[in-house]
Amino acid sequence: MKILVVDDHPLILEALKQVLRDLHPDIEVLEARDAPQALEQICAHPDMALILLDLTLPRTHGLELLGELRASSPGTPVVVLSATEDRETVLRAINDGAMGFIPKTAKTEVLIAALRLVFSGGVYLPPSVVAGSSHAVSEPRPAAPGPRSPREVGLTERQAQVLALLVQGKSNKLICRALDLAEGTVKIHVTAILRALNVSNRTEALVAVSRMGLRLDALLPEKVGGTR
Repeated sequence: MKILVVDDHPLILEALKQVLRDLHPDIEVLEARDAPQALEQICAHPDMALILLDLTLPRTHGLELLGELRASSPGTPVVVLSATEDRETVLRAINDGAMGFIPKTAKTEVLIAALRLVFSGGVYLPPSVVAGSSHAVSEPRPAAPGPRSPREVGLTERQAQVLALLVQGKSNKLICRALDLAEGTVKIHVTAILRALNVSNRTEALVAVSRMGLRLDALLPEKVGGTR
């Protein structure tokens, strides 16, 4: 399993190498210290399993690089790991395609649990971002009861499949192709999903998925799951 860490701080890179070994026994940590190196690594390693992205990089803002990474390797999940964690920045990163946002102040066990959540098809957001709102999320708790199923929140199996692809940042057109549905049908499903989650847009839907702990990846046919 290959994970790319994009960060220009040597101490952070070395610390993450140590921490990430707890995530998987055969993990290989690759590194990039700026945008050009990150894009080179993506091209050289098309089997990259995950990208950990800092937002403070030389000459390029991390959010700009996020868009380039999503375009270059749409099947590779990107998780932002940053010292900046204001609500606007977090939600913009999620809206631009990040599958999670982990503050650098997070404890090691939170980092590991958050990455496992992302690998299982979930989305991780820091609790501080939406504290006090109806979409507040909690930190991952390994000992907590099992996640809620999509059916429990009023979603059909097909709607859950659409939501799983939506969480991955897929557009309506890509969802149509993946599930062999008409675009009008996908729009109807998206509207029903937003209503079931009690949200008004896709970014809020990602927050709701994180808050509820919904697991969606297992619902996708194998050929669809491979489109991540």
